[in-house]
Amino acid sequence: MTASPQSLAHALLDAAKAAGADSADSIAVSGTSVSIDVRGGALEQAEREESTDIGLRVFVGSRSAIVSASDSRPETFAAIAERAVAMAREAPEDPYAGLADPGQLGTPVDPGPLEMYDPTEEPSPATLEQTAREAEAAALGVEGITQVQSASAGYTARDVWLAATNGFSGGYKRTSRGHSCVAIAGEGLKMERDYDGDSRTFQSDLISPAEIGRSAAERAVQRMNPRRPRTGKYPVIFDERIAASLIAHLMGAASGSAVARGASWLRGALGEDLLPRGIDLMEDPHRARAAGTRPFDAEGLATRPRAVVRDGVLESFTLDLANARKLGMESTANAARSAGSGPSPSPWNLSLTQGTQSRDALAAEMGTGLIVTSMIGATINPNTGDYSRGAAGMWVENGEVAYPVSGVTLAGNLREMLATITPANDARPWLSRIVPSLRVEGLTLAGE
Repeated sequence: MTASPQSLAHALLDAAKAAGADSADSIAVSGTSVSIDVRGGALEQAEREESTDIGLRVFVGSRSAIVSASDSRPETFAAIAERAVAMAREAPEDPYAGLADPGQLGTPVDPGPLEMYDPTEEPSPATLEQTAREAEAAALGVEGITQVQSASAGYTARDVWLAATNGFSGGYKRTSRGHSCVAIAGEGLKMERDYDGDSRTFQSDLISPAEIGRSAAERAVQRMNPRRPRTGKYPVIFDERIAASLIAHLMGAASGSAVARGASWLRGALGEDLLPRGIDLMEDPHRARAAGTRPFDAEGLATRPRAVVRDGVLESFTLDLANARKLGMESTANAARSAGSGPSPSPWNLSLTQGTQSRDALAAEMGTGLIVTSMIGATINPNTGDYSRGAAGMWVENGEVAYPVSGVTLAGNLREMLATITPANDARPWLSRIVPSLRVEGLTLAGE
């Protein structure tokens, strides 16, 4: 009989204490994943993985070490624990490392109402293949599409348990189901490519594969025969599909690890204006059916909603225990970890205040500028926030889309860019990052 993640996590703690650890925490993850790729109407690739991963972090005084394995047989636990303790005794001292005090743990919410797990039966490989075929067929049915680079469908289920010698013990199950399509329009050097996809916790929430295929194809066709506008300074609209990248840059700078290292353009910015007044950036780790939902973090702290930015003002950094201690702050219960790594700060579900206008209405007000629909590469100076990225999209003249654009570079400063954002009202409410299209004023565009 296969041992449960709960029993594995507690067996690791017992082994750690027997090996001489002063304190320890452990994680056990068992999971199944299936993925199917279709191309040219035929099955191209099928993969299935079933695994159990275990990780043990031990402390000897203020020294620590982590050992992980995929061998979960009981006879290996003593060897894992002894190795971890031996490594910890040779590690450098870290006054900030350590488990949470029992009083910090709080009471995690019940995972049930968070709907992180879909009990619907795992889809068969044949069902996933049919899903991918439907997406591919829909894309090929759009005029101008010459081929489909890939059509995929997949399923993942995980069972997670975390335990620690401070008394914490908790777990949850999570599922993810999705499908995607990448379509190509044109031929030779004039080919253009675009994609669409959907990923949900529950099967019943998924957008149909045919709709995903058509959307990918229509986007690829829209990119045909691109041009490059003149170099200059213009307003830019970041389409909803990629607007979350701006918020990701903000969250990267607001990470406690970056701030503690002094490698953040938001160091010292708590309490300062960051976004326009009236705009909030909220985190909700308890939003049902969302990918970033957690009842507790990787250090056993009960998660809770928080404001990252409220009314335009930066209110909090994203903190795990160690980085919070370095900064003289309290953890925001944002620790994440895998079996083979220690905790590090990571944001959960985020939502940005939406506006009242559509993306098209923002473009009409913009007059002349660029709607960015895809980006490549990234050069971000972590200390200054200077920003440069390759972009493609649609050029707007007199408030209307004039022609597709490709091969341009956008440059600016993230602090200045975020201070000028105007949000649209088109964010998808089921995503982990609910961010609408964003208009940013005065970016430098390198074109013709």
